Amino acid sequence: MIGGDAAGMSAASQARRLRGPDELEIVAFERGHFTSYSACGIPYWVGGDVEERDRLIARSPEEHRAREIDLRMRTEVMEIDVAGKRVRARDVDSGAESWTSYDRLVIGTGARPIRPDMPGADAPGVHGVQTLDDGQALLDTLARTRGRRAVVVGAGYIGVEMAEAMINRGYRVTVVNRGSEPMSTLDPDMGRLVHKAMQGLGITMVNDTEVTEVRTGEDGRVRAVATPDAEYPADVVVLGIGVRPETRLAAAAGLPLGGRGGLLTDLAMRVRGHEDIWAGGDCVEVLNLVSGQEQYIPLGTHANKHGQVIGTNVGGGYATFPGVVGTAVSKVCDLEIARTGLREKDALRAGLRFETVTIESTSRAGYYPGASPMTVKMLAERRTGRLLGVQIVGREGAGKRVDIAAVALTAEMTVEQMTALDLGYAPPFSPVWDPVLVAARKAATKVRAF
Repeated sequence: MIGGDAAGMSAASQARRLRGPDELEIVAFERGHFTSYSACGIPYWVGGDVEERDRLIARSPEEHRAREIDLRMRTEVMEIDVAGKRVRARDVDSGAESWTSYDRLVIGTGARPIRPDMPGADAPGVHGVQTLDDGQALLDTLARTRGRRAVVVGAGYIGVEMAEAMINRGYRVTVVNRGSEPMSTLDPDMGRLVHKAMQGLGITMVNDTEVTEVRTGEDGRVRAVATPDAEYPADVVVLGIGVRPETRLAAAAGLPLGGRGGLLTDLAMRVRGHEDIWAGGDCVEVLNLVSGQEQYIPLGTHANKHGQVIGTNVGGGYATFPGVVGTAVSKVCDLEIARTGLREKDALRAGLRFETVTIESTSRAGYYPGASPMTVKMLAERRTGRLLGVQIVGREGAGKRVDIAAVALTAEMTVEQMTALDLGYAPPFSPVWDPVLVAARKAATKVRAF
């Protein structure tokens, strides 16, 4: 196993459940200090919602070793010799190298954060948030920093979550985003709702521009970020630009990569063209069940499922991972943001003809205390009425409603069929017509015209 986080160690654990140590020797390499942890939880640890780092760790190295998994920490695989069926690994601390043979290889190398190629990007006070070590380094900087000005570069999931974390820490936050609106995983009209809500929280949003330089003071530490038109003071800079699949090792070994640089696998998560190599997690591309196209979606939910499938197959069983519909949910303070399926540009790229509807509703019955507004946008295919995608922005109770649409997408339901779904109702939880079903009714009416 190359990689000791979600995909790799889930695969190792599942394989061990199926085969004892006398039947299957498992060796896992991890170059970092931690295994099996929730990278998704790092913004909430930094923001103070999660008090202790170790609460993000699902299983320690010692727990894995107790299950007869030879887990080698602080050991980085430097080369895969496909023809010789072996890997070359280096001890990160001592530099010592050695070769280890394999019968079956699992690649779970994850993703690496995008760091902009610009002056000052590596200055003290500039932080990414990919690993637990990154989170601790940022917290250490916050503890030493006297100022209270933070600039977050990027407005995707990590960007908005880190903006919330900095708000919670008492910082004045500026988010610099090269897109027209935050959350490019949404259509711009829905991203605009997120923009307005972030401004209402006191966050300064700067869209349609890029950071060109991180400027430093006489002490070498960050003091501002510059764009082509302006400068924004900063005592700390957080990079939330996104990630790329960490497949440089696989590419050097000649393994097949997709258009976004992720490894390509079959339904069993076996690397295409290689009977004895599997891959999963943030280093692979997956099939989008709605568009029928390969897509790069780095999420912990997928990585753990990949690991279960791989572990079953490596352990002698048989399992498949059919694909995803692209479901994700996030929040910034009390604003919940969710999406599943295709955006408008995804549907256009897939060559689909579609209609869109957007509705305003509430999280509860309008007369019940605490009801809050919610916006639902839905895409449906013309003529067939097949559901293509849903985006939701709202307050409490909005985000997880996207799961209704995720199930409908997986089942290839039409919007007409969705209107008959027997969802739970009581005034504290929903209006009589749930907001998702209101959107489905409107979409069904619209597609009937074609």
